[in-house]
Amino acid sequence: MYNIFFEHPVLIFLAFLPILPNLWAIFHIFKNDFDTPQEKMIWLAVSVFIPVIGGLVYLFLGRRRIIVDAER
Repeated sequence: MYNIFFEHPVLIFLAFLPILPNLWAIFHIFKNDFDTPQEKMIWLAVSVFIPVIGGLVYLFLGRRRIIVDAER
């Protein structure tokens, strides 16, 4: 059963493709600040506990909710 992944390495990439938005969302949440700590924890919970959809929702909606620092 697992030999198919070794015969077709592209399948490994396709298997991990849905996970990439979640990994990016989790990294982005930890790196940036939000209005409240509760909002940050809610976005983190959505990204972790709703695997593919949570990362995509954060990508389209949550990314705009970060606090942009004027000093950057």
